[in-house]
Amino acid sequence: MSKPFDMELFLSGVLTGSHASRLRHIRQAKIIHMAIYDRWQLDNPWTWRRKHLTWLFDHHLEKRSEAARYYYRLTVQLITSRLGRSWPPP
Repeated sequence: MSKPFDMELFLSGVLTGSHASRLRHIRQAKIIHMAIYDRWQLDNPWTWRRKHLTWLFDHHLEKRSEAARYYYRLTVQLITSRLGRSWPPP
């Protein structure tokens, strides 16, 4: 049995800013991770594709406010930065 993916450790290299901002990004990254895992059973961001993040914004976060979606976009930018990919935000 493998260990669960540690999103906090994954993002630790790219997180900057205040303590509250760092905690928000970690919390949102965990929510993103669980939503994608529940839908596609992909257990870490290295296996994600752009379509998974597009689905996240089009379906999972569709009822959230624009402000909340903006903060999720910032978190997705951190994740893609950590992955070394240049996906434009959905």
